[in-house]
Amino acid sequence: MSEKKSTELPIWVQNRDQVITNDAGVEWRGGERPDYSRNNQVFQQESKYNHAEGSLEAIAHNLVRTFEMEASNKSNPHQWLSVVADQFKMSSNGGKEYTAQEVKEQGTYNLFLGENEHYSPEAETFESSFETFHTAFPDGFLWELVEVLSGPPNVTFKWRHWGTFKGNFKDYSPTGETIEIVGLSIARVTEDLKILSLEHYFDNSKFLGKLTVGGCPFHQK
Repeated sequence: MSEKKSTELPIWVQNRDQVITNDAGVEWRGGERPDYSRNNQVFQQESKYNHAEGSLEAIAHNLVRTFEMEASNKSNPHQWLSVVADQFKMSSNGGKEYTAQEVKEQGTYNLFLGENEHYSPEAETFESSFETFHTAFPDGFLWELVEVLSGPPNVTFKWRHWGTFKGNFKDYSPTGETIEIVGLSIARVTEDLKILSLEHYFDNSKFLGKLTVGGCPFHQK
């Protein structure tokens, strides 16, 4: 795909905050549009990559960030601009494929991480998972694209997800460490850059192990 000027691109691959601002008729969770101002500030300070505007890297980066925002904050999947709602599927590490409705109901954290000895999505709700990770990473659990390996229609890219472990993770005390996940994803997209499917590949046990490495102070003998 050749690079395009930002003015020619759909809004969902230009800027996440523009999607939030153009919210006429949107059904927001809790009735309020999300505020990413603090998240954006920390991102500017800690991001390692500065992709050129209009580049394939910038387009894919913005698309995935818009998807995450919509999946986390828009309660009606048919109002998600970044996906084809009635066809969308998401999976992690070759596991079960989830629909947009299932992502909306269970939350991206639950379906992204999957079952692990340190975390069970079956025991969590959308709300409890959000609270768990927001508490552990009060400055945000940030995401950025590292490198695009292949372009549309099957966009393959490397990414990093990181945050500073400043609050409790369930009963485990914070370490103050910056914890990072690195992984690879494949996004199958339409000609107008809407996501049909997302496949994520990463080591979830390594990430969760770092959140529980200090032991559980409340359960010690």
